[in-house]
Amino acid sequence: MALLAKRMRFCYKRAMKILLLLIGMVLVLEGLPYAANPEKMQQWLQQLTEIPAEQLRVIGMVSMAAGLFLCFLVEKTSLF
Repeated sequence: MALLAKRMRFCYKRAMKILLLLIGMVLVLEGLPYAANPEKMQQWLQQLTEIPAEQLRVIGMVSMAAGLFLCFLVEKTSLF
């Protein structure tokens, strides 16, 4: 029983480490355009406010579906 508890703790720590690494990578990728060219990002964000909310919702849903599909591919297939 102690071996099982030890193994579960290891899996939990590994999963948390991966989660924190992923969050860190997302923050780096999100911040990169702002640091590289803040003026262009301001222009782009101004243009973004002119796009209808429904279109932004569709873009967000498509992006989420693509991300979920990519996660599925990486996790469940032997392609990677």
